[in-house]
Amino acid sequence: MTLSIIRHIPELRERIAEFRRSRPDSSVGFVPTMGYLHQGHASLIRRSAEENGLTVVSAFVNPTQFGPNEDFDKYPRDEARDKSLASEAGAHILFMPEVSEMYPDPIRTTVAVTGLTDRLCGASRPGHFEGVATVVTKLFNIVTPDRAYFGLKDAQQVAVIARFTRDLNIPVDIVPCPTVREADGLALSSRNVYLSPEERRQALILSRTLGQVPDWIEEGMTEAELSVRLRGKIRSQPLADIDYADVLTYPELEFPRAGMRLRNSDRPLLIALAVRFGNTRLIDNVLLFPQEVRA
Repeated sequence: MTLSIIRHIPELRERIAEFRRSRPDSSVGFVPTMGYLHQGHASLIRRSAEENGLTVVSAFVNPTQFGPNEDFDKYPRDEARDKSLASEAGAHILFMPEVSEMYPDPIRTTVAVTGLTDRLCGASRPGHFEGVATVVTKLFNIVTPDRAYFGLKDAQQVAVIARFTRDLNIPVDIVPCPTVREADGLALSSRNVYLSPEERRQALILSRTLGQVPDWIEEGMTEAELSVRLRGKIRSQPLADIDYADVLTYPELEFPRAGMRLRNSDRPLLIALAVRFGNTRLIDNVLLFPQEVRA
């Protein structure tokens, strides 16, 4: 099936309805993105194409999830690149709306998830997850997918989306997918293009530090001790400016019990980092399940 480019909501709804009429036993997969697609996005698209009869990808830089001093205007955009990668990965529809299509009037209704958004990126980017939850809810209502695919590089985002989907009884299965990395370990991100060569070299401290976490947990570290170790390792790179380096349970995003040896955790553990290199803020994490922590 040739990739179709759709920019307007009524046309997209009609195409999906037509597919469901013609193939009532098949399913619709959805990959929401902000465009500037890379191989991380491609992995989500390929999985959706394997598991569904129709795969819809959205490429929309959502203004409501950017703060006043963030990079909305500078966020990388490349329509030709997005079309090429989406097609190669197996997408059937690429939805590329203008802001005026998604927000024809000033929005008065938003979706807010409490608790899960109090820490990590939610603490340092006020309003960010309200913007994410609102636009994803809108997109779910437009596309009405059976499954939606999200990368675990932003594990907090996955937790937030899974929670409001469950709380609001939205009939879509949230499918978390592994983080995709460059050969040297750097997590793929549309923002990597901002990094200077030296910033990119120093940014490798993120994946290298996370790679040591299972061994540190096996040493018997507590949450406080591991946080100190994380920060010390990252600060070995002079350009690194730490936003957070936290250890939380997942998907609750709560701090483990004070003084508890993390290797004794009965909950999955999220070790999450947000670090600036120059003007570029990068996030990365590792998600460890109890059996892996104790291995």
